[in-house]
Amino acid sequence: MSRITLNSEETLASAFNDFIIFKTSQGVTDSTIKCYHSHLQCLSKYLDITARVSDLKRDDIQSMISSMRDKGLAQNSIASYIRILKAFISWAREEGLTNITIPSYKTEETIKEVYTDEELKRLLKKPNMKKSTFGEYRTWVIINFILNSGARASTIRNILIGDVDLKNGIVMYRHNKNHKVQVIPLCSQMVSILTEYLRYRKGSEEDYLFCNEEGGLLNADGLRSSIVRYNKKRGVRKTSIHLFRHTFAKKYLIDCGGDAFMLQRLLGHSTLDMTKHYCNIYDVDLVKNYDAFSPLQKLHSNEKHITLKRD
Repeated sequence: MSRITLNSEETLASAFNDFIIFKTSQGVTDSTIKCYHSHLQCLSKYLDITARVSDLKRDDIQSMISSMRDKGLAQNSIASYIRILKAFISWAREEGLTNITIPSYKTEETIKEVYTDEELKRLLKKPNMKKSTFGEYRTWVIINFILNSGARASTIRNILIGDVDLKNGIVMYRHNKNHKVQVIPLCSQMVSILTEYLRYRKGSEEDYLFCNEEGGLLNADGLRSSIVRYNKKRGVRKTSIHLFRHTFAKKYLIDCGGDAFMLQRLLGHSTLDMTKHYCNIYDVDLVKNYDAFSPLQKLHSNEKHITLKRD
């Protein structure tokens, strides 16, 4: 598809809308388009979007960032706005609207909070099948599912019953952020859980695996609120569904000894960048088998050996 022809009088607002139209034509997801709109609304508070794109200067961007920081916006939020703005400016440059470039906004690396083993123990306790609702049981299965493979919420909502192959222990992801079909393994525990779940769920191959109460598509708010209710009922204050994805990544790398390349495939990352981020913040190579390298552990081992020898 040919790109939209713009002119030098384009304002930031109108050009950004044309940018969204172009990205839509490329097949980006509805959630991404929604994100573009919300980011433009926020940027308009700190940047004059009625000005011409050709008049935009680096000083304007720096002033915008300073204003955001003065208002107390989180570093990661500012970085998110800058990423979207960079994508827009890159497109505008190719359209001949501007010559400026925007440097990346550096943030402090933060360690993602994850669910503790004690919290997971509470969350993974199977509901009483005689007393629980379908929604509670489905949420339990979903939490197990994310801890099996680290799937995104949007992916989970769009899995069809026909995408699951219990005989071979795999599931097909057709709705991915990168628009690529993935084949993901299911551990034997997950196969058993889904086998039982499907006896309750029933339905045809064209139906959604994790459906709403009416058997249709479980929307994003519905999934989010079901996780909140489920977690709070079990005394867990953390209620983020995405936190299960971070928990999966950490436990896969540290507790299970998984490698970065396999984690990249499981999480559906297009590049190793995000996977490297997980490896860095959890110091994976440093943590593995540290007893064999720790001076303290060595000293205690020697002391124990000497004590035994004297006895």
